[in-house]
Amino acid sequence: MSHANAALTPRARLRLAQLVVDRGWSYTAAAKMFMVSPRTARKWSDRYRGEGPAGMADRSSRPMTSPAKTPPHAVRRIVRLRWRHRLGPIQIAGLLAMPASTVHAVLTRCRINRLSRIDRVTGEPLRRYEHPHPGSLIHVDVTKFANIPDGGGHKFLDRRASKSNARATAHRTGKRGNNYRPAIGTAYVHTVIDDHSRLAYAEIHSDEKAATAIGVLQRAVAWLADHGVATERVLSDNGSAYKSHAWRDACTELGITHKRTRPYRPQTNGKIERFHRTMAEGWAYARLYESTEQRNTTLPAWLHFYNHHRAHSALGGRPPVTRLTNLPVHHN
Repeated sequence: MSHANAALTPRARLRLAQLVVDRGWSYTAAAKMFMVSPRTARKWSDRYRGEGPAGMADRSSRPMTSPAKTPPHAVRRIVRLRWRHRLGPIQIAGLLAMPASTVHAVLTRCRINRLSRIDRVTGEPLRRYEHPHPGSLIHVDVTKFANIPDGGGHKFLDRRASKSNARATAHRTGKRGNNYRPAIGTAYVHTVIDDHSRLAYAEIHSDEKAATAIGVLQRAVAWLADHGVATERVLSDNGSAYKSHAWRDACTELGITHKRTRPYRPQTNGKIERFHRTMAEGWAYARLYESTEQRNTTLPAWLHFYNHHRAHSALGGRPPVTRLTNLPVHHN
């Protein structure tokens, strides 16, 4: 298709060329009629003589040769420095004695001009994926948050006040650690997130054992089924709970295919890792909680907000529930 400022469309070029070739018009007369230069009229007429109507189509404006193009060996050196050492255009240009603008152009052409697009471990461009429909793959994992002493912890209080609260809590509960230090404990949040819709489910427990993880999976699958989502696969890391025979048998009983990430590759499970960060910022450390119980009671409300109201950047600014097109309320 012709560009917006083209004087002639392919149809008009054909008419112009036919006037010259088939009817014997002069280049000047045909050019005047179509308000172009005689040189242009001659160009299209020559193409019509040699190729017929097919010659009226647009051609690439790319030159046949590019003498000033960066040679392949220089491109390889630029890419190698970017991948292996995470250097910027100016640093690479200084090492290779070439303009920084040339280096930046090469990095942009190779789609590695932003370090956020490069895997930190391998240096390879990130390969993002998304499964085609809800339930095709769910991610499971466990994240840990320290329990909160009575009155609040160090996230919002100064160290002296938080230590005083910890001692008071330990005196009440009787839990002590090494050297008689207060043992506040840890909250293990078992999380499940659907790969396609980003719909999230979470439960708080006191451990991350296989029996606990299996119970969370069973309840999460049932919860997703209530939302019209049939779970097909589950992706986990290589934690002991997910490598157990009990987990394998539970997945078989549920009719779910279990997949594990490659060791030392948390990026494969990146969607749920990012969800953990969102959970920490939006729920766990969002405000001052005066006890662990107070924080725990707010989790269901926050999950509802995340699933039904929070704009998700990966979903075009829409909440996860909008991707569940099979919900009955969507057809009322």
